[in-house]
Amino acid sequence: MLDHSSGIAGPYCTKLLADAGADVVEVPPDGGDPLAGQGSGGLFEFLHRAKRSVTDRWGLLRGADILVTDQPVDVAALLRRQPRLVAVTLSPFGNDGPLAGAPSTEFTLQAWCGSTGQRGLPDEPPLAAGGRLGEWLTGGCAAVGALAAAREARRSGEGEHVDVAMLDVMATTMVTFPTVFASFAGWPAVTGTGRVVEVPSIEPSSDGFVVFTTNSAQQFADFLVMIERPDLLEDAGLRSAASRFARRGEFLAAVRDYTTRHSTEELLARAALFRIPAAPVLHGGNVEAFEQFAARGVFEDLPGGGRAPRVPYRIAGRPVRAPGPPAPEPGADDGSVDWPARAATAGTRHWALPLDGLRVLDCTAWWAGPSATNVLAALGADVVKVESTARPDLMRYSSSRPPTDPDWWEWGALFHSVNLNKRAVTVDLRRPEGVVLFERLAAGADVVVENYTPRVMEQFGLGWERLHELNPSLLMVRMPAFGLDGPWRERTGFAQTMESLSGMAWLTGRPDGPPVLVRGACDPLAGFHAVFATLVALDARDRDGRGRLVEATMVEAALNAAAEQVMEHGRTGMLLTRHGNRDGNLAPQNVYRCAGDDEWVAVSVADDRQWRALATLIGEPGWVSDPALAEVAGRREQEDRIDERLSRWTAPLTSEEAARRLVAAGVPAAPVVAPRDLARHPQLRHRRLFEDEVHPVTGTHEIPVLPLRFGHVDRWLRRPSPTLGQHNAEVLGEIEPDQARLAALEAEGVLGTRPAGG
Repeated sequence: MLDHSSGIAGPYCTKLLADAGADVVEVPPDGGDPLAGQGSGGLFEFLHRAKRSVTDRWGLLRGADILVTDQPVDVAALLRRQPRLVAVTLSPFGNDGPLAGAPSTEFTLQAWCGSTGQRGLPDEPPLAAGGRLGEWLTGGCAAVGALAAAREARRSGEGEHVDVAMLDVMATTMVTFPTVFASFAGWPAVTGTGRVVEVPSIEPSSDGFVVFTTNSAQQFADFLVMIERPDLLEDAGLRSAASRFARRGEFLAAVRDYTTRHSTEELLARAALFRIPAAPVLHGGNVEAFEQFAARGVFEDLPGGGRAPRVPYRIAGRPVRAPGPPAPEPGADDGSVDWPARAATAGTRHWALPLDGLRVLDCTAWWAGPSATNVLAALGADVVKVESTARPDLMRYSSSRPPTDPDWWEWGALFHSVNLNKRAVTVDLRRPEGVVLFERLAAGADVVVENYTPRVMEQFGLGWERLHELNPSLLMVRMPAFGLDGPWRERTGFAQTMESLSGMAWLTGRPDGPPVLVRGACDPLAGFHAVFATLVALDARDRDGRGRLVEATMVEAALNAAAEQVMEHGRTGMLLTRHGNRDGNLAPQNVYRCAGDDEWVAVSVADDRQWRALATLIGEPGWVSDPALAEVAGRREQEDRIDERLSRWTAPLTSEEAARRLVAAGVPAAPVVAPRDLARHPQLRHRRLFEDEVHPVTGTHEIPVLPLRFGHVDRWLRRPSPTLGQHNAEVLGEIEPDQARLAALEAEGVLGTRPAGG
């Protein structure tokens, strides 16, 4: 495959493909990759190792299966020349639409997608996430699209254009479907700024920081007992997340009175006793030594020096690819790469969705696991979600309706958003009759996906050995939070945990403040990596017919997206940390107040040309002649001065008008969008990111779909998310034709369509 990209997104996409065994040849963009000159070069090394490099831009294209590019290209002409080619284009906004070609950076895209607008405190400016997460997410998403399209190109003989827009990806991964929540709630009036932090969240210990996650009422009650404040159990004003946030000053004073008297190790041990998800907040200087990562050998040596996280999945029986040679110099392989031209051959079928005909049993819950099976379903797999009436996917209970309403559990906005195109059954796996039904389903399935803690499937008697015995060609994809072994094997983890352990939270926040949660990203990031690993395992099974155990660990996916921290610390001893909305490589960069109530515009100047355009636009052309500001280092030193002058210019303008003028001048800018306003975003509407779900209970609502565009696909949403047990008769009838037997099992509570007690 050919890689004609720079930065993070494209090279991470091709790194994943190289790690999976692809022969990746880079064609460096004109002017080289700016990433090569940033920091110690460790991040560049991580992304480009085990690849080759040539300077002939198109000479090898005739022999390529996949092209990944972030440069302008005539895809239609390429596909006419090579009909089997998979052309993956990456761009900030996609190949068309009102913002196509507009200047942007990761920072302005975070503002456009609603991520910045949700983060921080109401009395402070909005806060972007650190670490360029949008690029990592886009790279993972693009790798899935590339591998899926290549699978179908081999079978059909028809190539594909995979059009990947960073904004589409970030709008579905860096915010938690705010438009769906608002739509389900009837678009209530907005109060406040919308910026909140979880309470409790990242809290100080006597020697660092610890994150606590209390997603359920029980977890919060246990947390109060843990901090030795059982008296607060009677305070009804603390029971909801919203009321706790309103009283955060008072409540967090009580929390920190306890946490600051104990070490991180003591707090983690106590949280484990109470089964409260918790983790230390790690950074580049200490993440390698964390006990779970050390026990599992998560970090490996780079050929060029330093350490980096390994490939974040394991496929049993498939050798782990060695780190490979160092990143090549541009053109190092000129004359030594000779790919024969790909012959135009007829496929074995007409083009279809890449996973058409694949049967998947989905034993996942919350966001990470369902997001993976949501992608598999969009790509054509017949995904059957397996729940029980005793324990449905708890995301059903994140409802916009009170428990007094009929079918209130069917109003979970997050559940709808990541369970499209699936069928659903309820089978109580605690009962022998339920296990028998599941085994019969597994015997006819291609893939089982689960994200329970590792002990659960074994407790049901449905571990890998048993499923492999039942169906030797079955893939079992396991998505544990921390891994199938190691001292943290049995612990529960959520996005907050992963953000803290990986270092993502360490990079997010103001320089003089504590780390701040990213509030999203880790779940879909884990989902993309699990899908990618599944596609790699399917490719191996296509060749030999053997099933495989796949382990796609949530925290290791997060570590890959935060890899720069550990590499920089290992190579230079420098500890990367928080810069608020600023950036060491771009200046000026910040959010600036505009006219109106809580209106802000995000501005990010990426080069000297953009700086000159900015200075001219705001009527300060004299700045251009100031030699102190000619380069980014000088502008970084005077960023306070620049911010003050730029704020004077933005103050009388609306955020949309300020952004429009800046973008027209060639300066990356964006209004800081309120997350729930994404449904009105003209670029996202043009890209058809939202499609109508017509549901038997909730009616018609727009839901964001797979953030990829395939040339062959007009619509990703083919079936609404399922109601609880909706397809019991349809699916289970295939393995148990005796309807009387199924009725008896429902009467006994093994099956059902309502939650127990609902």
